Amino acid sequence: MKNLNITLIQSSLFWEDVDKNLSHFEEIISKISETDIILLPEMFNTAFCPQSNHLSEKMDGKTINWMQEISKQKNCAIAGTLMITENKKVFNRLVWISASGEIHTYDKHHLFSLIKEERYISKGKGRLIVEEEGWKICLLICYDLRFPVFSRNDVDYDVLIYLANWPIKRIDAWDTLLKARSIENQCYTIGVNRIGEDGNGFHFNGHSAVFDAFGKEVLSSTENKEEVLQIEISLDDLKLKRRQMNFLQDRDKFTLQ
Repeated sequence: MKNLNITLIQSSLFWEDVDKNLSHFEEIISKISETDIILLPEMFNTAFCPQSNHLSEKMDGKTINWMQEISKQKNCAIAGTLMITENKKVFNRLVWISASGEIHTYDKHHLFSLIKEERYISKGKGRLIVEEEGWKICLLICYDLRFPVFSRNDVDYDVLIYLANWPIKRIDAWDTLLKARSIENQCYTIGVNRIGEDGNGFHFNGHSAVFDAFGKEVLSSTENKEEVLQIEISLDDLKLKRRQMNFLQDRDKFTLQ
């Protein structure tokens, strides 16, 4: 089975400035020689500003077109979240564009009530599971990390990904929960976070990371530094770990209502 080369981009974001953010990421991505998947932080085109939902776009808008062009140029999948307007509602939508050009989406289910995200953003429903190069991948957004039942590996996915804007003041929870999700779901778990300061005065220090199925950190970012992180993950190694200690076979059988 093909190994996956995954690229995590830990970057600062320009507050409410789509053009600057797309230009900045384009410059970063232009230096990537080869990858299978590019992962961007939550609301990568505006920073996390749900109160500014007038910046939301359509699915045929500038940012989606930009993502499609990057996917074609690099012959890879790309994922990021942005505000999308659909049926007169605005969603914090994770958009996955596969190397083949297919588009899959997930609308954020757990809206961040501490800053009243639910006032500006409509709640999504189900999760997103995509398949790429024989891998099964679950993609979620930031605050979803705190809810283990929603992240639960009841479909035998191989990789669990969180795209986030997670501030310094709660970064210990980020580190702990990423590791916990990898252990309990026996999968690679990836967290992509931003750095810098946003327009509300919140500070971010990154801590983007990858954990294996035993909870070992196999890739970590430099704190407070913009950087491109790449890792090659092995499905054979994942399956070996699951054979050695198959905890998933003992999981409880229940479903979300």
